[in-house]
Amino acid sequence: MYDAFFDYLKKFSSEPLSDEEKALIRRTFTPFKLRKRQFLLQAGDRCKYFAFIVKGAMRMYSVDDKGTEHIVRLGVEEWWMGDRESFAMRTPSLYHIDAWEHCELLYITREGTIELQNKVPAFREMKMKLDERNIMANNRRLTSAISAMADKRYTDFIECYPELPQRFPQHVIASYLGINKDTLSRVKRQRNLK
Repeated sequence: MYDAFFDYLKKFSSEPLSDEEKALIRRTFTPFKLRKRQFLLQAGDRCKYFAFIVKGAMRMYSVDDKGTEHIVRLGVEEWWMGDRESFAMRTPSLYHIDAWEHCELLYITREGTIELQNKVPAFREMKMKLDERNIMANNRRLTSAISAMADKRYTDFIECYPELPQRFPQHVIASYLGINKDTLSRVKRQRNLK
């Protein structure tokens, strides 16, 4: 599992990891497996770990008063999953995070994250770049949610995340896009006619 993470870090830094850095990473991360539908986090609990997805697919969502799920985030291999606000502020989460498929994960605590940022330049560089990308992606998603029609939301989604439609069913993607599954079906039909 760790080799997958070491390969991932290479994408963010031209400097190779030293043996000492690899040993520290091995001590800091905890390998963990989740079965399909098993929770990483439940609403009301504090997010104690962030998870690097080595294998599998996950979703992060809230549930409204009517019992409707609202997908906030999806994740697959080489993505991170956790509630940033709960993790950083140590507050109860508003979200559930569960495994959509069987998952192999590497868990890290907040303290472990801080230690690696201070001692492993490649990890610090990765975190900085991911934070920048996260801000940009959230801004794009917010703009899309408040101003784009359903067909534009779906087009942007498949352009940004071409691997996700094969991993998640239509109702999950519709929820992520903030549209109902019938609207998504219509949008997909219209795209196939073009």
